[in-house]
Amino acid sequence: MGVPAFFRWLSRKYPSIIVNCVEEKPKECNGVKIPVDASKPNPNDVEFDNLYLDMNGIIHPCTHPEDKPAPKNEDEMMVAIFEYIDRLFNIVRPRRLLYMAIDGVAPRAKMNQQRSRRFRASKEGMEAAVEKQRVREEILAKGGFLPPEEIKERFDSNCITPGTEFMDNLAKCLRYYIADRLNNDPGWKNLTVILSDASAPGEGEHKIMDYIRRQRAQPNHDPNTHHCLCGADADLIMLGLATHEPNFTIIREEFKPNKPKPCALCNQFGHEVKDCEGLPREKKGKHDELADSLPCAEGEFIFLRLNVLREYLERELTMASLPFPFDVERSIDDWVFMCFFVGNDFLPHLPSLEIREGAIDRLVNIYKNVVHKTGGYLTESGYVNLQRVQMIMLAVGEVEDSIFKKRKDDERDQPAFTPSGILTPYALGSRNSPGCQVASNPRQAAYEMRMQSNSSPSISPNTSFASDGSPSPLGGLKRKAEDSDSEPEPEDNVRLWEAGWKQRYYKNKFDVDAADEKFRRKVVQSYVEGLCWVLRYYYQGCASWKWYYPFHYAPFASDFEGIADMPSEFEKGTKPFKPLEQLMGVFPAASGNFLPPTWRKLMSDPDSSIIDFYPEDFAIDLNGKKYAWQGVALLPFVDERRLRAALEEVYPDLTPEENRRNSLGSDVLFVGKVHPLHDFILELYQTGSTEPVDVPPELCHGIQGKFSLDEEAILPDQTVCSPVPMLRDLTQNTAISINFKDPQFAEDYVFKAIMLPGARKPAAVLKPGDWEKSSNGRQWKPQLGFNRDRRPVHLDQAAFRTLGHVIPRGSGTGVYSNTAPPPANYQGNVYRPLLRGQAQIPKLMSNMRPQDNWRGPPPLFQQQRFDRSVGAEPLLPWNRMLQTQNAAFQPNQYQMLAGPGGYPPRRDDHRGGRQGYPREGRKYPLPPPSGRYSWN
Repeated sequence: MGVPAFFRWLSRKYPSIIVNCVEEKPKECNGVKIPVDASKPNPNDVEFDNLYLDMNGIIHPCTHPEDKPAPKNEDEMMVAIFEYIDRLFNIVRPRRLLYMAIDGVAPRAKMNQQRSRRFRASKEGMEAAVEKQRVREEILAKGGFLPPEEIKERFDSNCITPGTEFMDNLAKCLRYYIADRLNNDPGWKNLTVILSDASAPGEGEHKIMDYIRRQRAQPNHDPNTHHCLCGADADLIMLGLATHEPNFTIIREEFKPNKPKPCALCNQFGHEVKDCEGLPREKKGKHDELADSLPCAEGEFIFLRLNVLREYLERELTMASLPFPFDVERSIDDWVFMCFFVGNDFLPHLPSLEIREGAIDRLVNIYKNVVHKTGGYLTESGYVNLQRVQMIMLAVGEVEDSIFKKRKDDERDQPAFTPSGILTPYALGSRNSPGCQVASNPRQAAYEMRMQSNSSPSISPNTSFASDGSPSPLGGLKRKAEDSDSEPEPEDNVRLWEAGWKQRYYKNKFDVDAADEKFRRKVVQSYVEGLCWVLRYYYQGCASWKWYYPFHYAPFASDFEGIADMPSEFEKGTKPFKPLEQLMGVFPAASGNFLPPTWRKLMSDPDSSIIDFYPEDFAIDLNGKKYAWQGVALLPFVDERRLRAALEEVYPDLTPEENRRNSLGSDVLFVGKVHPLHDFILELYQTGSTEPVDVPPELCHGIQGKFSLDEEAILPDQTVCSPVPMLRDLTQNTAISINFKDPQFAEDYVFKAIMLPGARKPAAVLKPGDWEKSSNGRQWKPQLGFNRDRRPVHLDQAAFRTLGHVIPRGSGTGVYSNTAPPPANYQGNVYRPLLRGQAQIPKLMSNMRPQDNWRGPPPLFQQQRFDRSVGAEPLLPWNRMLQTQNAAFQPNQYQMLAGPGGYPPRRDDHRGGRQGYPREGRKYPLPPPSGRYSWN
């Protein structure tokens, strides 16, 4: 499903699930930046145990951001990733576990989507470059003004795929980062850190879920663990619900649609490349003093509380007079399953179910009407009851015709433009009439109206959305220039709103006659297999690495007749692709520079046996949509047998380094010196144990699995060399790492989708008024932090009088001056070395930190997460041990931090005699010897 559409729908329908994060920023004293002390209580009034990072959601915005200048080189990218993790860590402050998961080799079902995305990105990138050059030449020919064209390396985001040099280097950098933080950050001292890099197979979020599932099945698992998962994908909400853990929170950046982007030619805002006129840049400020200011502030984070979403769903799904006992856990599983019909990463959505048209609400209503007849729930622990699903889908099929007709009527009635904000039209006498509405920021409202009139985004930044995710009358909607009446829209040959729509659909999309019952049966069977595969993937793990849906389009709901007899089992014992094999399956020929030369040749040589897998151009079927990015890329599916046969001939050409990158790796566990596991792991290395050893759960909060020695381990008293030249080596390392493997189970083992015994249901959060907010469409803002009684900080009149005496009025040079502040994401040189005799940072922090006298309102989660000594509940053995290990922690990083991201500067380089690091970062030769990037 589309991430923005689903998130908008969810946040509008269930608004109380969202909480704004309270984020403590680093302070500065005498020019020295003081890091946030994450060992202090969480300012969000909750203590989290485990933080899981879906790293690909961090890597992409840090390497090629959309709303700010891109890093100059790979080293700056790595530092940006470190700083992003630091920021998340300081907000969440996990007390037990930090799990970093990078996407490894994906199942074949996911590879098809990856292939579509990468081919499309390559196609759009080349088209954009051609269009940019054409417009540039036209503007210059007319005498227009354009800044000189920068000659710089072009970062190909396709390198963020397992098996590339970039991902290999990222793993090395993260190992260094973890070791640095375990040595130097007091918030990390008792933490267990697990890194699952791109060499470990599986998507990042599913590796995280697999870890949680397997730990829940252990007798030592604490059923009241509070999990926090970072990621922006919509499926994380489903995955979190599927764990049935009572305390599960998702943290993500606040979604702000259609952020303004500068023109790629003149770097000015308000137009795109195709509309650029080459006009001189307007002055920013009276004396152009804001010329170098960045347009966008640092993004804010929000929490999505799944325990509150569970409250909403329990109320919505509760049904009376059922012929079987009502079970809210089973009902939530059915809700997750029904969301799959609206679209997911593995299957196209059904033609009649669009999330913007309230498809999920429609499915829930049908489910509640039909479930009395089904005799039970649709799913159980990830397995689907197809006979019951058939009843639901045929009920949807009965209204398909009316859905298509209503969709067409709504398109006809949709206005081209509706003013928003204080200009929104209201009925006379309305309670929300303009006379009752005051603009909180008139300048911003005026700016947004101008942008709405002059620029191309289809949705303004302040657009409101109805509960079904569509723009509501409270928001503004402006059609894109390319969708104006002057340019004809592509002809829709299917015409779902007219009689005969099913015949036309199968003829146009599948090139078969709708009367071909055998073919239609095959499409439906493949889709049903897909539904079973996806649900199994979410609840049990990957049922088959090689299964995929072999069509570009979905069947109709009315075609789901007789599915109860269809098989839903999958081939056992399947294995994932190797990293370089996956690259061959998902990359276009334009990204072949990331592959060995002879492998690359298979993608471009006309005589290659698999040249048809790599078309230089391909059609995009809009499939009833308006924009190309919403369409279906009609790419040929990769035949696995043909691909493997072609690769057998070039496998001998791999170098030892390429063979290493092409192998599958394992997770790595890290701990610091004061962690109870440290001495246990060190003894394993000292004895040279060759067999896997069980993890002692009493030493690490109940975590179980197997340890095995790591050939590239980080060991105490051994220097950890920095892979980033601007950061210094760790010469006094005390951290240690070791290979870690999750507990193993039989292939037919079923992880029960239930609330575990001993789990305490969180206190109810919703009040009667919260239900009204989710149903009457009123504007609503999420609360700040987990405590709904938190009072916002404000200044009273006496404080303002005091400021008036202290600050010179009208000078514009004081602390509260009239000049615009620097942007939040401005990166200045704020790190300075301590002078001899200067006081150390810990002393400064003890005087400056307001949290030292933390006396806020009692948090919703009363107990401290590190001792769990509430009431008569006995301490678990590993927590009892940790209480005796709280000796003073002496962080050595506070001696001086002078590099980006809170890192000490590299004073010298014993390997190359380098004095400092050049400002422009690592030099890249032209052309790159290893093909890391493509150059223009």
